[in-house]
Amino acid sequence: MRKYIIKRLLISVVILFFVAFAIYALMRCLPTSYLESIARQKSLQPNSKSFEEWMEQLSAIYSMDKGIVPGFFSWLGNVLQGNFGDSWKWTVPVVEKFKDTVWVSFVMGAIAFVLELIIAIPLGVIAATKQYSKVDSLISIIALAGISLPTFFFASLLKLVFSVKLGWFDLFGLVGRNHETLDAMGKLLDKAHHLVLPIVTLVVVSIGGLMRYTRTNMLEVLNADYIRTARAKGLPERKVIYHHAFRNTLIPLVTIIGGSLPGLFSGALITETLYAINGIGFASYHSLISGDIPFSMFYLVFLAVLTLVGNLISDILYAVVDPRVRIA
Repeated sequence: MRKYIIKRLLISVVILFFVAFAIYALMRCLPTSYLESIARQKSLQPNSKSFEEWMEQLSAIYSMDKGIVPGFFSWLGNVLQGNFGDSWKWTVPVVEKFKDTVWVSFVMGAIAFVLELIIAIPLGVIAATKQYSKVDSLISIIALAGISLPTFFFASLLKLVFSVKLGWFDLFGLVGRNHETLDAMGKLLDKAHHLVLPIVTLVVVSIGGLMRYTRTNMLEVLNADYIRTARAKGLPERKVIYHHAFRNTLIPLVTIIGGSLPGLFSGALITETLYAINGIGFASYHSLISGDIPFSMFYLVFLAVLTLVGNLISDILYAVVDPRVRIA
């Protein structure tokens, strides 16, 4: 196992290098650049240099005057020294802006993901064990509704009912008007209160796919020969389902769970925008459309690292959930 992990990590480093280069090349080819906006603003100041002179100076500072390959290696050299640069859009160090926004998205995404697993997997198993029954039909309707609901529509509906009509939650923001007057526990509860509707939105629009996926895999396992043999031996139905069948259903679910790691840090752009939550999804979107190369590079490469780690975790978990899987 140790040799396998070391080998995968070395391969991941090579993959990450080429992924980072591809991302950098794409960033350099964006039709917009925040440097142009900065240079234009500075050129309009009294007794200032021209736009071209400012562009030349700023491009030299950020290695934008070099070609894509030299520019990439210049960026890579700074990264290896722990220097990720300053965000052009937010005018603060990239790491500082990332820390300020990522944890809100992570908490929101992690809670929504745990609730999604708690709700979707049991309902998928129940639907499979009661195939074609009224319970199966009801769960399938709920799953299809969750898959079909657009995020912006469902979020707007929640705000209309619970914010406008009932007045239980604020329409926007992460904190209330009296947030600064509260004690530490009060501030925490205030933020938790404002995250209820965004988390409900994420859970409802996400559980449908996992529910259907669990049901499909569970049905495939329940029709296997060894399940018929277990039933023929007189084992209790509960043990057949939850000990023999469900354990084999976990194998494809592990792939989804491991692949969900980047999603916990990538943020939910639409949800964060609709609820005016300054998370990493919201920040990364505005950085991308502004041509903020330092922040966009850090964010996208960070997601690439999480994707590689998630795939490795999935492969290792295969051996945990299924003793027949062994890594030589």
